[in-house]
Amino acid sequence: MTGMDISIHSSFLPHTDPDASLAFYRDILGFEVRNDVGYQGMRWITVGPVGQPDTAIVLHPPAATPGLTDDERRTIAEMMAKGSYFGVNLAATDLDETFGTLERSGAEVVQEPTDQPYGVRDCAFRDPAGNMVRIQEKR
Repeated sequence: MTGMDISIHSSFLPHTDPDASLAFYRDILGFEVRNDVGYQGMRWITVGPVGQPDTAIVLHPPAATPGLTDDERRTIAEMMAKGSYFGVNLAATDLDETFGTLERSGAEVVQEPTDQPYGVRDCAFRDPAGNMVRIQEKR
């Protein structure tokens, strides 16, 4: 069997306030904006790390999913408010510097830099929509 040439192109994270999410990912994390699309009062913003054009995060309105019931929308809103709906794992060369930058920005700290028993050192924050953002130290 031959290997397939597959890579991760984009992941989706919901937002509750597109401007707040844009400020977090662009201004604090330093991601570049690749696309910003509005449609029927909703907004999809594609961001990604500078120098990595093939990797992106699409910040999207969670209620835009076709076919959701009102109960499902309420459940999603409740899960987002608790920070348990979506998340992303990132990596940084200098975890302490990255943590300090995010902490000074006022981002909600979930976990300070910690050596995990499974062999990584990481920290965690919540973005403005409540999504868990874990940042692992590159080795």
